[in-house]
Amino acid sequence: MLMMMLGAVQLGAAAACVVVLVPMGMAGWHLSRNKMLFFSGALFISLAICVHLTPYFPSVPDFVTSVSSAVVFDHRSSCINLVNEISWELKPNASFHHFNNTQNSSSIADFYDKRWDWSDSYKLKACEFTKLSKSDASDLLNGSWVVIAGDSQARLFTLSLLNLILGPQSQSMDSVRADLFKRHSDYSVLVNETGMKLDFIWAPYVMNLTNLVMNFKTQKNCPDVMIMGAGLWHMLHFTNASDYDLHLRILKTQAVSLLPFSTELAMNEPLTGSVPIKSSHLFWLGMPVLINGMLNTEEKRAKMNDAMWHAYDKALGDSKLLRQTGGPLFLLDFQSLTWNCGPHCTSDGMHYDGAIYEAAVQIMLNTLLIESHQTL
Repeated sequence: MLMMMLGAVQLGAAAACVVVLVPMGMAGWHLSRNKMLFFSGALFISLAICVHLTPYFPSVPDFVTSVSSAVVFDHRSSCINLVNEISWELKPNASFHHFNNTQNSSSIADFYDKRWDWSDSYKLKACEFTKLSKSDASDLLNGSWVVIAGDSQARLFTLSLLNLILGPQSQSMDSVRADLFKRHSDYSVLVNETGMKLDFIWAPYVMNLTNLVMNFKTQKNCPDVMIMGAGLWHMLHFTNASDYDLHLRILKTQAVSLLPFSTELAMNEPLTGSVPIKSSHLFWLGMPVLINGMLNTEEKRAKMNDAMWHAYDKALGDSKLLRQTGGPLFLLDFQSLTWNCGPHCTSDGMHYDGAIYEAAVQIMLNTLLIESHQTL
């Protein structure tokens, strides 16, 4: 819209130059001896131009408002594209000197302190990303229904979010850890202080996620925030990237139908086949980088190799499931997070240090702030 307005202004200015200067030049040539006649002609031509070009110019207040809105929109869209850019600082901790090189390498993660922040660049500083405190996160998610569905990566993400909301030292977290990590089970909690309801749903395959989304569609009710992700189990037990791609495309079709409006930030037209339900914020938990030599079984090392990981990652991109490729779900980029943190951040080459999931939670919260037009 802004570009169209600016184009109209530029076109109008060019027309004005042609229509004003050429006749005035001719008038000046022929009427130079009669200044009164010359200026009268110039005034007449100028008024005629104003009358004819006025429809092409927006009013000043509308123009200023449009420019301001466009700047805000550009800021939002550019910041959302930058929110996954995290850098890491790893330092040996006080226990490092006790580390024995003959020990199993899987324990090396315990000997490093991990600190993270958004990358130090002018563009990221302008976005003013921030690590939300317990009170900030509680205010943002106050009264919300949050659903997190997936495999063990989603479970660790759930733990990190509750750790922020409830506080790491709270007595509630002791019971959360005990109940949340019951093998292959669901978990639900209501945070009384804020009214936030959180459901973790064990869904290790994309097909499980699709069924879950279809249930929301049938009920015409969906969570305010939904974070989902799956792929590692499929890679281990099916080892078929083409099949994974197919299931992702089916999930995309169902997820789009949950949204009453287009996921493209510049569009407001209703999506075909949408149902009259409230809008959700949808996120996808990307797969972490797998460090093959650290995987704890021979089957995992054989099936979950680098070539297969890249095939599954390509399937995700080709499926157009992600907002970044025109789909409905915003990527929480575990690939980038785990790659930049590296082998010092994992004990088994697949499950990473809590700092990784803490960073992912903060990325999600900052994205929610941008999408909901809120500031701290």
